[in-house]
Amino acid sequence: MSGPIVEIRDYTIEAEWLEAYRQWAEEIAAPWLKANLDVIDFWMDCGIDADVGGSAPNVSPNGQPNVCWIIRWASKEDRDKGFAAFGSSPEWQAIWA
Repeated sequence: MSGPIVEIRDYTIEAEWLEAYRQWAEEIAAPWLKANLDVIDFWMDCGIDADVGGSAPNVSPNGQPNVCWIIRWASKEDRDKGFAAFGSSPEWQAIWA
């Protein structure tokens, strides 16, 4: 399969770090990521408890994800190459530091 893909990256940030992450993400990371990747959406927890349901709900011991990045890629191969390239870029390394 070589068609377009949408990657959903879920993270669980500990409560004590969530506000600092929010500020970093909104002010620094998201603008750079949106300028350099096809970011479809970025979502962060707003304090409403998750409603977990279904026939076999499974909640991680770390809690429900409270951060989600959704990124579009031309293909899985493009994702693998692009993710490696952006992760090693000096600009991203400065943002991530």
